[in-house]
Amino acid sequence: EGCGNGACTNELCASCLGFQPLDHNAAAIRALELYKINTKLCDLHPSAAFPDNNSAEDTQPALLGDCHGKMTDNLFPPREDFREVHYLTEEKVYEILSICEGKKDYSPLIRVIGRIFSSTDGLVQSFRKDKEQHPNTKEQHPNTKEQHPNTKETTAMEQESEASASMEGATGSTENRLGPVEVSVDIEAVRRVYNRLLSNEKMESAFLNALVYLTPNVELDLTYLDVYDTNPDYLNIFIIVMENSSLHSPEYLEMAMPLFCKCMSKLPLPALAKLTCLWSQYSVEHIRRMMETFQQLITYTVTLPLRYLIHLVFYANVLGGDFDTGHNEEEEPPSSELTLQELLGEERRNKNGPRVDPLEKELGIRTLDCRRPLIPFEEFVNEPLNDVLEMDKDFTFFKVDSESKFSFQSCPFILNACTKSLGLYYDNRISMYSERRITALYSLVQGQQLNPYLRLKVRRDHIIDDALVRLEMIAIENPADLRKQLFVEFEGEQGVDEGGVSKEFFQLVLEEMFNPDIGMFTYDEFTKLFWFNPPSLENEAQFTLIGIVLGLAIYNNCILDVHFPMVVYRKLMGKKGTYLDLTDSHPVQYQSLKELLDYEGDVEEDMMITFQISQTDLFGDPITYDLKENGDKIPVSVDNRKEFVSLYSDYILNKSVERQFKAFRRGFQMVTNESPLKCLFRPEEVELLICGSRNLDFHALEETTEYDGGYNKDCHIIKDFWETVHSFGEEDKRLFLQFTTGTDRAPVGGLGKLKMIIAKNGPDTDRLPTSHTCFNALLLPEYDTKEKLKERLLKAITYAKGFGML
Repeated sequence: EGCGNGACTNELCASCLGFQPLDHNAAAIRALELYKINTKLCDLHPSAAFPDNNSAEDTQPALLGDCHGKMTDNLFPPREDFREVHYLTEEKVYEILSICEGKKDYSPLIRVIGRIFSSTDGLVQSFRKDKEQHPNTKEQHPNTKEQHPNTKETTAMEQESEASASMEGATGSTENRLGPVEVSVDIEAVRRVYNRLLSNEKMESAFLNALVYLTPNVELDLTYLDVYDTNPDYLNIFIIVMENSSLHSPEYLEMAMPLFCKCMSKLPLPALAKLTCLWSQYSVEHIRRMMETFQQLITYTVTLPLRYLIHLVFYANVLGGDFDTGHNEEEEPPSSELTLQELLGEERRNKNGPRVDPLEKELGIRTLDCRRPLIPFEEFVNEPLNDVLEMDKDFTFFKVDSESKFSFQSCPFILNACTKSLGLYYDNRISMYSERRITALYSLVQGQQLNPYLRLKVRRDHIIDDALVRLEMIAIENPADLRKQLFVEFEGEQGVDEGGVSKEFFQLVLEEMFNPDIGMFTYDEFTKLFWFNPPSLENEAQFTLIGIVLGLAIYNNCILDVHFPMVVYRKLMGKKGTYLDLTDSHPVQYQSLKELLDYEGDVEEDMMITFQISQTDLFGDPITYDLKENGDKIPVSVDNRKEFVSLYSDYILNKSVERQFKAFRRGFQMVTNESPLKCLFRPEEVELLICGSRNLDFHALEETTEYDGGYNKDCHIIKDFWETVHSFGEEDKRLFLQFTTGTDRAPVGGLGKLKMIIAKNGPDTDRLPTSHTCFNALLLPEYDTKEKLKERLLKAITYAKGFGML
C-alpha cells in the first residue's frame, strides 16, 4: 500500500512512481526480506490517513501513489485501516464489523483489534462507561438483559444469602460489606463484543497475538512506572482481558497466560483487592470459568505468579458467598514465659501465629468466615496436581518463606486433605527433632539430664488419673514438652511404643472421658454425637486433658474415634457457634427455632414465649436463664423473634459451655498453636485429620497391601484371607482394622493410603494371628483351610487387648 506520499522517492515503497505492483504473496515475501535487513521505513504521509466520510475513490490515488489510478484499480482495491481509531467502543466495533461483513474482508477489523488490544493506552480507554454512547445502543441490543442476566442473578443470590445468614450477623454480600465496586469499563459491553467476535477463528488469533504483545509493556509499566497509582483505570486492562472466554484454550495457556500471570503479580495489593471485590459480584458461571482456566494453567505449567490469579478467584468466590466476619472466639494471649529455645537464643516457631495472606488481610476476611461460597471449596482442589506434587520439596519451599520459592501450601485450597496432612506431618516431625536437639543442648549447658521425649507411664485401670496428673504437670512446668515425640508405656506390659501403644492409649482415654456416667459430655442417640454437658461438675483440668489428647493425636499422626458435631471444630479454629450450627449439634432445637422463624400467625399470642429459657441441672432440677435483662417480662413477637433465635443459639452453643470449652480449647492449642494447622485446614478437614475417614474401602486396602515372609497376592491363603475379610460385616471389619492398625478408622485419603503388611508366621498351627500395630503388620500362619482361617482370625480380633513381646 505504501506510505501514501505520491512523490515518494523510496524505491522499496509501493507509493513510489516506479514501483512494480506485486501480488499479496510476493509482497509478503519481499516484506520479510526487508525486515531481515532492517530497511528504513517511510513516514506515514498525511494523505494516507483519511476520515470516515471520504469515499474509496477519493482516497485511492493517495494510497497507491498513482495519480491516474485506473491501471492499478483492480490489482489494489482500496482498504480502510481505521488508523484514526485510538480506542474501541461497542458501537465502533459493530460499525467496523458491519463494513467488513459487507466486503467479506475482516482484515481491517483484525488490524484494529490487534492494534488496540496490544496497546495499554488504547485498552485503558476502550469500552468506557463515560464515553459517548451511540444513540441506537438500546435498539441494537434489545435483549441485553435476557442475554446477560448477571446483575439480576447476583442480586437474587445476595438476597438469598442475606436471608440464610440473618441469624449469623453475616453480611452475605460484597456490596453491603465493602461497598459497590466502581470501575470505568462497561463489562457487559465487553462481554457482548467478545461473544460476537470470538465465533470468528481469525478474530480469536488476533486477540491471542495482541495479548502476547501487550503483556511485556504492562509488566514494564507496573514494575517501573507505578501506573496504577497515577491512573487507577489501568486496572481496566485486566478486567477486559479476563472477560475473554477463550483463555482456557491450549494456545492461550502456552503462549499468553503465563506472561499475563506475571503481569498480574506486579499489581499493587489495593488493585488486587479491588479486582477480587469486583469478581465477587460476578455470576457463578463467570467465576467458575475463571477458576477452571487457572486450574488448567496450574496443571499445564507451574509458575510463581499463578498464585496471584488463583487467589483472586478464590477470594472472589468467598466474598460472593455467605460469610460472617463476626462471632469470633476470643484468642488466648500468647504465653510470656520463655521456652528452652528462647533461653538458648532461638526464635520460637510461628511466634506471631499462623501466616496471613496479604490479600486476605487487605480484604479483611478469612476463609473460615465463609459459610457457603459461590462455588464449593472442593471444586478448587486440583487433583492432577495433588497426584504429582512432591510434598517434601514443596514443604521446604513453604518453610523458606521466600518470594523466590513458591509453595503450593501457600494456596492450600487447591490441595486435598491428604496432601496437606503430609505437609503437616513433615512440620510436626521437624518440630519433634527440634525439641530433641534443644533438650540435648540444654542438658549440655545446664548439666541436667532432661528427657528428649514425652514419656507417659500409665496403669490401665487408672489411666485417666495417671495421664491427667502427668500431662497437667507438663502443661504447668513446660508446655513445650507436649511437642516432643510421644512414647507411652503401660505398666506391667512389655510393648515398646512405635506408634501402636500410643494409639491404644488415646482410645482408652477417650472411652473413659466420653463415658456418659462420668457426666462430662452428653450423647444424642439420634445424631450419635457428643456435646459438652453444661452442668458438668468435672473440673477444667479434665477438659484441658481432652484438648491435649486431641492435639497430641494430630501431632503424633494418630486417628481417634471421637464423635463431635462440626461446630466444635469451627470453635477450635476460632468461630463461635451460631444458629446454623444447631443443624447437626442440636437438631431438635434447630427445627423448633426454624418453625418459630417461619410461623405466619401471631407469635406472641399463639406461642407465648419469653426471653427466659428453662433447663435442667445435673440432678434433674429446673433452672432458668434470662437471654436479656428481665427476659421473663419480654414476650417473643414477630419483630424480635430473630433476636430471640440468635440469643438462644448463642446460649446453647457458647455461653452455657464457655467454661468447659475454654479449657478444652486451651489444651488443644498447647500442642497445635505453633503448627500451620490453622492456615492449611478448614474445620471439616480438621475433623477428617482427627477422626479419619468413615468410608472403609477394603478393596482399596487389598490393592495397596504388601506381603512378606514368602507370601504374595497369588498365594492360596492370601486369596482365602481377602475373601474372608470381604465377607465380614461392618462391625467385624472395624475390629479387624483395630486389631491390625490400632484404630478402626481409615486415614485421611481412605484405606488406599494405609500401608498394611501381611507376613507369614509359620506353617499351619492352632495359634492365633498376631499383629504389630506400630507398623500395620499382620502375622498370619499358613492355615490349611479357609474355615480355620476365619475361625482363628475372628477370635483374634474379638478378644484382642493389651501388648506383649513375641
